[in-house]
Amino acid sequence: MVEPAFGSGGPRYVRWAAEMAVGLQTGVPWMMCKQNDAPDPIINTCNGLICGETFVGPNSPSKPALWTENWTTRYPIYGNDTKLRSTEDIAFAVALFIARKKGSFVSYYMYHGGTNFGRFASSYVTTSYYDGAPLDEYGLIWRPTWGHLRELHAAVNLSSEPLLFGTYSNFSLGQEQEAHIFETELKCVAFLVNFDKHQSPTVVFRNIPFQLAPKSISILSECRTVVFETAKVNAQYGSRTAKVVESLNDIHTWKAFKEPIPEDISKAVYTGNQLFEHLSMTKDETDYLWYIVSYEYRPSDDGQLVLLNAESRAHVLHAFVNTEYVGCVHGSHDGPGNIILNTNISLKEGQNTISLLSVMVGSPDSGAHMERRSFGIRKVSIQQGQQPLHLLNNELWGYQVGLYGEGKRIYTQEESSSVEWTEINSLTYHPLTWYKTTFAAPVGNDAVALNLTSMGKGEVWVNGESIGRYWVSFKAPSGQPSQSLYHIPQHFLKPTDNLLVLVEEIGGNPLEITVNTVSITTVCGSVNELSSPALHTQGKDPEVRLRCQRGKHISAIEFASYGNPAGDCTTFSTGSCHAALSESVVKQACIGKRGCSIPVSPARFGGDPCPGIQKSLLVVANCR
Repeated sequence: MVEPAFGSGGPRYVRWAAEMAVGLQTGVPWMMCKQNDAPDPIINTCNGLICGETFVGPNSPSKPALWTENWTTRYPIYGNDTKLRSTEDIAFAVALFIARKKGSFVSYYMYHGGTNFGRFASSYVTTSYYDGAPLDEYGLIWRPTWGHLRELHAAVNLSSEPLLFGTYSNFSLGQEQEAHIFETELKCVAFLVNFDKHQSPTVVFRNIPFQLAPKSISILSECRTVVFETAKVNAQYGSRTAKVVESLNDIHTWKAFKEPIPEDISKAVYTGNQLFEHLSMTKDETDYLWYIVSYEYRPSDDGQLVLLNAESRAHVLHAFVNTEYVGCVHGSHDGPGNIILNTNISLKEGQNTISLLSVMVGSPDSGAHMERRSFGIRKVSIQQGQQPLHLLNNELWGYQVGLYGEGKRIYTQEESSSVEWTEINSLTYHPLTWYKTTFAAPVGNDAVALNLTSMGKGEVWVNGESIGRYWVSFKAPSGQPSQSLYHIPQHFLKPTDNLLVLVEEIGGNPLEITVNTVSITTVCGSVNELSSPALHTQGKDPEVRLRCQRGKHISAIEFASYGNPAGDCTTFSTGSCHAALSESVVKQACIGKRGCSIPVSPARFGGDPCPGIQKSLLVVANCR
């Protein structure tokens, strides 16, 4: 795939990229996403949330309709709340793309969440990446998205013949309803679409009435039997839990090392009478670049305040005067590119050292003319009362690339002893401090994570491996950190004495860090008796299917009701209709097993508990 995603300004580049790709003679078709004018034979494709509505279609009748990035959740960035995309919305978008655009390919971005270990995350992007995908960051299935999409895929596959070889037609079924039909001489499939977000209209298609849920698509096998409804989720729900297995609250097991604040320009690796650009100095091998300058202060008689002003196009800026911390400012993903630090400072008479730490939280991920972008400090000045502004840009600046602890690799077992660590106490929690301790690996195969809610901003290593940046002090609008749990892969761990090292920029409390296991502790299913049987099973009746993650079994039934239970998988209670055998039937079918299935049928529960009332089965079970 070629991914230029250029607008009208880059046709020459688009043509060059296409010619280069085709010239490789790979023998397979090439795609170009978000580029409607992709030259032949490159296939233009769609990226986005609703390609069934926004895609203009292939730019040649010989090209298929392809959706190369179906975004399963919102871009995860620091300072934002997690924005999950609903299961129903994803299914609706996929079905609409197939129906309206005759789509033949859909790729989910992301289908499996992951972790941006080390410094791999781009600008302001969280270490946890697309945790809301069908398979989460840890590879677990707990949202119904995975199961619901599996049913959608099965429904599409069931009608692959008419979809690929049939004649296409469409017509209106109402003001906000439409039908899309694919039909051969022997096979037929129909997509009945309802765009109305509030009403459930009944439409007549080929002399058969169908009730359509709000904003939904019903897929009709042989153009008469509903095999899938995007708005009706019968797939299993789950609850993911982070269980504390070790609290690292023993102050005697922690050691601290204060990062040296550079103040001697003569010892700087680089010097110059200008402010150098950040990335050209660091080569993106570290997030950190020190800018050091001397300032001679002559106090006035009136005791006027001294104001330090620093403007930067980096993401974070820390300021130190004579090695004392005086302030910090940071930007945001969607905010202005320029950040400004204004703070009153105390100076001694004579020479003073101003040390500014420029910090990047990832490199830019996209955009035109990235080679022209510049980062780092752009302007520094001192304002002393009403005296003229003293601009420091052209003074002699010294530069140190990276932190001292980084260069010494003190986060590794081999180099940890290269610096002198000290005991920590309540006064230790200062900015720019390294912390280390050890912990034992949790028993079992569950995913492992650190809860860093008590910290501020920095990076964390386990046995010398970076598990990523953390920034829990940058709260989302909800008041919560954008990310609290930080994944430790099992293969990073050894049974005991795992070395944990953090560099803390702001001043968090390491004694409140916990080691956690992450697993699916609760599974739930809710299925109506009128639902279509799952296509991936051989059953003739709809059924509730429950399954614990590998290595666990169903240990208890928290709730079970066949009838008209109230609520859903998070809040539930029995309704006016309830089969007395509900709990015993479900326990017999499920307890002690990894998975089980219970048909939604009155015969299974000793008969119909309330004739004339539409019934469903709701089951909530615990896994351990």
